[in-house]
Amino acid sequence: MSSHPVAETVASLMPRAKAELTELVAFKSVADFEQFPRSESEGAARWVADALTAEGFQDVALLDTPDGTQSVYGYLPGPEGAKTVLLYAHYDVQPPLDEAGWTTPPFELTERDGRWYGRGSADCKGGVIMHLLALRALKANGGVPVHVKVIAEGSEEMGTGGLERYAEQHPGLLEADTIVIGDAGNFRVGLPTVTSTLRGMTMVRVAIDTLEGNLHSGQFGGAAPDALGALIRVLDSLRAEDGSTTVDGLTPESRWDGLRYEEEQFRQDAGVLDGVELIGSGTVADRIWARPAVTVLGIDCPPVVGATPSVQASARALVSLRVPPGVDAAEATKLLQAHLEAHTPWGARVRTEQIGQGQPFSADTSSPAYAAMAEAMAVAYPGQEMQYAGQGGSIPLCNTLASLYPRAEILLIGLSEPEARIHAVNESVSPEELERLSVAEALFLRNYAAS
Repeated sequence: MSSHPVAETVASLMPRAKAELTELVAFKSVADFEQFPRSESEGAARWVADALTAEGFQDVALLDTPDGTQSVYGYLPGPEGAKTVLLYAHYDVQPPLDEAGWTTPPFELTERDGRWYGRGSADCKGGVIMHLLALRALKANGGVPVHVKVIAEGSEEMGTGGLERYAEQHPGLLEADTIVIGDAGNFRVGLPTVTSTLRGMTMVRVAIDTLEGNLHSGQFGGAAPDALGALIRVLDSLRAEDGSTTVDGLTPESRWDGLRYEEEQFRQDAGVLDGVELIGSGTVADRIWARPAVTVLGIDCPPVVGATPSVQASARALVSLRVPPGVDAAEATKLLQAHLEAHTPWGARVRTEQIGQGQPFSADTSSPAYAAMAEAMAVAYPGQEMQYAGQGGSIPLCNTLASLYPRAEILLIGLSEPEARIHAVNESVSPEELERLSVAEALFLRNYAAS
């Protein structure tokens, strides 16, 4: 780490950051109130609001968004005539999944082998702490040179769009010259990275019916149309022999021109079993950042345990399609639905229903904000040049903000590098990454103010 005064201040604040992240991780703030108490999310929201108030933020508010969750807003005024920067993170988290699979309890921040483990430590409660660290470092070294707005979302992981709709209803609230989304991550630990593109997503439920009811497979099998067999045929039609996604009308040949992702590194990051091939064609970066990718998320059919020798009358599946930049998610949804219907065999009855959608995102990397971030990253990561990467996942809010504020520059940084294992058991954050990215964000705000 550099001996820059801002870096020294952030280093001195790290014990406090760990204590605060411990408090924040302890809230079971999963925005699924059928499984987790609403009070846990509300407690996390109040924690963030209290932290902003303690830092001198004005207009701190718990925003009741249309999906029944709360986002936290605050405004810290800067010098007269200064630019405005919006800092985004989310305090809601994914469910812990199988708690027995965690080495230490998911909602207790635990240090192990140089990392801090806990649900949300990287995605994205660590992002909240990163913003606080950056602002504290600036306040201790001459002050914050821009107007700062902070928004901490309460339902990002659920994809229910509460903050997106709230922002559309209050278009002036989050307006800014530049927006820093603290919900991405470096390509690997120690390599400073901004995420310049995001794939969008659509989800479609497909249901197939062939019979009035299940039939004895000995008496009727061989002539009676099997709904589960028909569904298997339909789902198989979504992939070529090499595993590439094949949705009729959707071009799968786009290429990624930025950072390379070596196959061996990807195999290690993804935990691909020995002898199992990667799917698709082109480079790994082409496949995960620049091309469509279909995934069957679930199938409704009898489980193996307890299954009877029956021809199935009905079967359902939930299909996800990741949509690359340059493709409209609504159009991709129509193509996916048309493909599923066209490839259903035997005249089986098929119904498709869209249940979620988010547009892809592509940033303008030639903007002054990107130059200011590159300078800041060079100080926070000595000897390293800032890289541009894509991200296969979706952050629908990015598109909402881009459409509301077309002149705003949007940068994506964060703590979710591959070792963080976000959304999986044993999620963790690298404290070194938290420290360096907090320095980078602080210096970015200073550089941007002067640009």
